[in-house]
Amino acid sequence: MPQPADTRAARPKPNEGPREIVPPQRGSLIDVIFDAGGAPAAVRKAPTGHQDRAQAARDLRLSGHFEPVGLTGPYRLHLSVRQTWLVFDIRDRDDEPLHTHALSLSPFRSLIKDYCMIVDSYEEAMAEGASARVQAIDMGRRGLHNEGAELMMERLRDKIEVDFETARRLFTILCVLYPNRPSNAA
Repeated sequence: MPQPADTRAARPKPNEGPREIVPPQRGSLIDVIFDAGGAPAAVRKAPTGHQDRAQAARDLRLSGHFEPVGLTGPYRLHLSVRQTWLVFDIRDRDDEPLHTHALSLSPFRSLIKDYCMIVDSYEEAMAEGASARVQAIDMGRRGLHNEGAELMMERLRDKIEVDFETARRLFTILCVLYPNRPSNAA
């Protein structure tokens, strides 16, 4: 599977002019936009939720493989949670709609709940400085994150081609946007 080009400008070497930015290739995202129109409460209350979402979006743009079946990229992706669906509003580089895909959240519910609870435990352990506990929790967190990525790949199969790292980032974003989880309780 070909890897998308890195669209960041390369740092010039001493005595060398700026390098040309490589244009985005097929299967790449040039923008990821979150539609919070559903509910502002859908965004994790802890500041790390915003940071996780921003980092995942940045990583998707720089190195994600995202290729809807039958479409030619690069793409702008608008993501939102609507009722019980994760909505992928896929657009072209000019932000013209190409396709919308709604992914049911039902298969993800218990995994999201478990993942968010373990992330909360991880943040508490970090705040306490309990390094042994942090390491143990982090192993469990990574395992759940991998399960979420595998489920994401399975649910998108034959609709949107993604690699494992892209699926992990999409799962991260889903956990941040998902409105009915323990860390969103008032």
